[in-house]
Amino acid sequence: MQSWAAEELRYADLGDKRLNRRLIDIVETLSAKPAVSVPQACGRWAKTKAVYRFWDNQRVTPEAILDGHIRSTIERIKKQDCVLLIQDTTNLDFAHHPSTEGLGHLDNLAQYGMKLHTTLAVSTAGVPLGLVDHRMWARAPETFGRRNQRKQRPTAEKESQRWLTSLERAQQRVPETVTVVTIADSEADIFDLFALPRREGSHILIRATHNRRVETAGHLWDAIRQKPVTGQYTLELRRKEDVPTRQARMSVRYATLTIQPPKSRLKEPGLQPLQLQVILAEESSPPTGHQAVRWLLVTSLPVSSLEDALRCLHWYSYRWLIERFHFVLKSGCRFEDLQLENAERLKRALASYLIVAWRLLWLTYEARRRPEQPCSEVLETHEWQALYCFHHRTPHPPPRPPTLHQAVHWIARLGGFLGRRADGEPGVKTIWLGFRRLADIAAAWQLMHGMLGNPPSTYG
Repeated sequence: MQSWAAEELRYADLGDKRLNRRLIDIVETLSAKPAVSVPQACGRWAKTKAVYRFWDNQRVTPEAILDGHIRSTIERIKKQDCVLLIQDTTNLDFAHHPSTEGLGHLDNLAQYGMKLHTTLAVSTAGVPLGLVDHRMWARAPETFGRRNQRKQRPTAEKESQRWLTSLERAQQRVPETVTVVTIADSEADIFDLFALPRREGSHILIRATHNRRVETAGHLWDAIRQKPVTGQYTLELRRKEDVPTRQARMSVRYATLTIQPPKSRLKEPGLQPLQLQVILAEESSPPTGHQAVRWLLVTSLPVSSLEDALRCLHWYSYRWLIERFHFVLKSGCRFEDLQLENAERLKRALASYLIVAWRLLWLTYEARRRPEQPCSEVLETHEWQALYCFHHRTPHPPPRPPTLHQAVHWIARLGGFLGRRADGEPGVKTIWLGFRRLADIAAAWQLMHGMLGNPPSTYG
């Protein structure tokens, strides 16, 4: 059985088979111990040096590194009738390592690093299928302080163009037989994004922030609030640090409205009003001390019933997954701790770590959606055998692998998950910490059985 990384990167083509093998080895190594430094993950100087040399290789582009994963993602997408393409932008702050060349300012001059924009494919069941696009860039120093000039420049000359470009790339990569829904938060409330030509079966679902003018009804917020409440939607607010999970009960309104172009652009040729569906879900009675939750969504999806509106709200709730993805990249893989000499090396390293971060997030949610599948579809033989024997304090693994649900719970326990009745399912943090310990346990298991002349594969 080949490793998960070899299977995931089977389409990788870096122009040299040795480079392809090196990429697979790097991804395997980093995924085994995602929360430690590169030297700690590699264990030996020769292997560490090989990783740094790979990231320094100018013949290898970040796009080529990630291309194999994207192609595997598309293969997973082909099995879906509909896929959610969630876009988001995050900061990668390297202010702690100012000697890195090619970086730029972030939201203020105290933050120094690069911007990352990703498009994550998610099934309608909430399982992250993989990345379909990414872009990493540094801001030029002269752009600082130009925020108040952004309305004077066309979208194509602004960073906001990234939302449009990512949508176009996704449409090109995803087969037309699959319905795609581009989902983004209020930062993507851009009229040009709404007006962008889309292929048949391509839709947008965006959280609105601007109180835009609407035809015959004043402005957006007033127009939608004039519509009757058609039902209720219960949203589980995700846990944050020191903030417990709570349920938000929200009233739902929906309507078809014609949104007008911005006043500043009325003279632009070809810019026409757009008919979109608008959904408002807002909490009328939040608990004391909590701010009311309000979602105002605009979409090109058909919304002619409460069921349609609730489906859109449910799909938008998955936008949280891309925040978790960036959290895994920065906290679980500790990408911002890397100390490389220039931005080009960081981009190659990023492409490698993006695959690792996706796999950790995917495993977390795959175990919840398909708990009964055998863990051998995810873990190698010596990994699940070592995990089972360590957990049960026995030298003898079972003839058949345990379920994925059981294996993920055992991995999470290695990372500090207690598994009490009120704890729910393990989160991605305890899973990445557990993988760090599992790597050592599995290596010891493999070594001991090899020394005894009894390879682990004879048990399964």
